[in-house]
Amino acid sequence: MSVIRRLASVSGVVLLALLLTSRVGPAQTALVPPGAEELAAHTVALTAPEMEGRGSGTPGGALAARYIEERLAAAGLRPGGDAGGWRQSFVLRPGTRLGPGNALRRTGAAPLALEVSRDWTPHGGAPSGDVEAELVFVGAGGGGTGDRMGDSMDEAVRGKIALVLEGGATRLERLIAARRAGAVALLLVSDNLLALERTAVSAGLPSATVTPAAADLLLAPAGMTVAALARTPAAPGSPAPVVATGVTARLAIRLEPADRRADNVIGILPGTDPARAGESVVIGAHYDHLGRIGGAIYHGADDNASGTAVVLGLAKAFAAAGGAPRTLVFVLFSGEEMGLIGSGHYVRHPVLPLERAAAMINFDMVGRMREGRVTVAGVESGDALRALVTAAAAGEPLAVAYRESPFAPSDQARFYAAGVPVLFFTTGGHPDYHKPTDTADLLDTAGMARIAAVGLRVVAGLAASPRPVFVKVAPPAGGRAREASGARPAAGAFLGVSVDGEGSEGLRIGAIVPDSGAERGGLRPGDVVIRIDDSGIGGFEDLVAMLGRRHPGETARVVYLRDGEAYTIPVTLGERP
Repeated sequence: MSVIRRLASVSGVVLLALLLTSRVGPAQTALVPPGAEELAAHTVALTAPEMEGRGSGTPGGALAARYIEERLAAAGLRPGGDAGGWRQSFVLRPGTRLGPGNALRRTGAAPLALEVSRDWTPHGGAPSGDVEAELVFVGAGGGGTGDRMGDSMDEAVRGKIALVLEGGATRLERLIAARRAGAVALLLVSDNLLALERTAVSAGLPSATVTPAAADLLLAPAGMTVAALARTPAAPGSPAPVVATGVTARLAIRLEPADRRADNVIGILPGTDPARAGESVVIGAHYDHLGRIGGAIYHGADDNASGTAVVLGLAKAFAAAGGAPRTLVFVLFSGEEMGLIGSGHYVRHPVLPLERAAAMINFDMVGRMREGRVTVAGVESGDALRALVTAAAAGEPLAVAYRESPFAPSDQARFYAAGVPVLFFTTGGHPDYHKPTDTADLLDTAGMARIAAVGLRVVAGLAASPRPVFVKVAPPAGGRAREASGARPAAGAFLGVSVDGEGSEGLRIGAIVPDSGAERGGLRPGDVVIRIDDSGIGGFEDLVAMLGRRHPGETARVVYLRDGEAYTIPVTLGERP
């Protein structure tokens, strides 16, 4: 240990002893950390059925935001959101809605108009515009894989509207195949007309879903039905039947922007020291989780009702004590599971300038303590941080594992990238991570209370001591960070992406881990991965399953969409932490 670090350690112990054994100011009382019962009440409320997994931009997420702001108001904090309110709104994802003029009709000698939202509906990612061409039936319209994407559609669809059946390849693979084969549009025959947001990924081709009955109406002048066409045998050497119908149709798509939004919830305790009140300590946790997927509620008790409960408990404790010398900003983020979107927005629009922030403290997944251990990452992102945590944990029945790196893809990463020292508290991954079984009854609330007590002392120290000096830490080699915004057991290979935890098709990348296979391969935030080798990727769990079967050092061929264009690249997989 260096002389400087020893001095920092000693000063940290002395400072905390003074803070915690005396009043912090003339109008303040002793700090009392939240107890297990209080933390349990928050986690039970945040994982209630009506919260529906607190998906960002969903009614359940909005209900969770209301619960949080009510707790902050009851504790006596001041609102720190937009226009004097508690919430800071941001665009979660660009969206669309139906505009006037959407039309699908049969043209020619026997015109027929179908009713939008009853007989058919555009796809949310389809470009607006008009096409008119002959309908060509191409069976299930399989998409092929890798560089052969599109081989399953014959040249006969060039300049035509491809009519394909549900089943087999994914919607996106069919769109890619149709576009590469030269089709001008695609109609997917399905019993279910999906909402625009469930077909929001663009492949650059006008497309829509049409019911079987409506498709039969379009085909009636040719004496054809979908059921009869489905029985058409494929020509020798062709992967699917291709039938020219002689029926022409006009597809007009008119979609308007309708951004999907979510909210950070912000409470403020103004500083009590006039010389330091213009400076801040930011205490944060993300309150969002995955919401509903396939009808199941992903409760997210550990990820991250646990961290949210700790931050609410600390806000109440500091408010009851009368505040702290520096201003304390308590931020509950949304959009974390979709790529740290809420914290990214806050960093661009902070309550107080980030250049005057002493540090940001993040609590993410702190409810599943094993062997009495908590990990605190980022201890080398500012001088004296390690000493401060060590002093804060002294005497607490808690084993602290220190990590120098601040790069784990949770919300503190946004602050560190903006030049703010950070600390990240977590108890790590477990088999229920990102599963419906992450429920409140499995949380160790007594352990959470011990973590909250240490966090309280750390915040108190940061609020009263000299501001830590920011330290640049080298990114971890080989992408050693949590995959997909959460810690997972060490197994299989590592791609190096933080992903959108929801969605029904493809896997949208939210952030890229520095120096990972994903970064070296050229993937970017916003890319939508749809296939890795022969494995279709429909969401997060598909990625986890695929990586679990692979080994570090192997090369995978990743098929993805960027701005509606399909690409295939080789990516060398890394080692999972």
